[in-house]
Amino acid sequence: RVTKEVDATSKEAKSFLKQQEKMQSGAPASLPTVSGVKRPSGMSSLLGKITSKKQKMSTLEKSKLDWENFKEEEGIGEELAIHNRGKDGYIERKAFLERVDHRQFEIERDIRLSRMKP
Repeated sequence: RVTKEVDATSKEAKSFLKQQEKMQSGAPASLPTVSGVKRPSGMSSLLGKITSKKQKMSTLEKSKLDWENFKEEEGIGEELAIHNRGKDGYIERKAFLERVDHRQFEIERDIRLSRMKP
């Protein structure tokens, strides 16, 4: 069993609460009553049981949960956030490499254009 904490206003939390409401309101209706209301039987109830499979967790979701748990256990979440914001962060390195590539392209273009004119 995996527990996951989400913000109460997120879409995931709202859908979970709706599911819980459906399950709670659906449970009393499925019980037989004395008032003569029929309960579902036969093929429809069988199909309902078959199609109500548990939603499996994807590998990506499992890995994300494992990483979040590891960061929480080791207490490195804040340190990672600080490191990724700094000069050694992935985004900063990618931006730097793009700027260098663009400058190199401009230098090569200027050389090619200067050779074509004479």
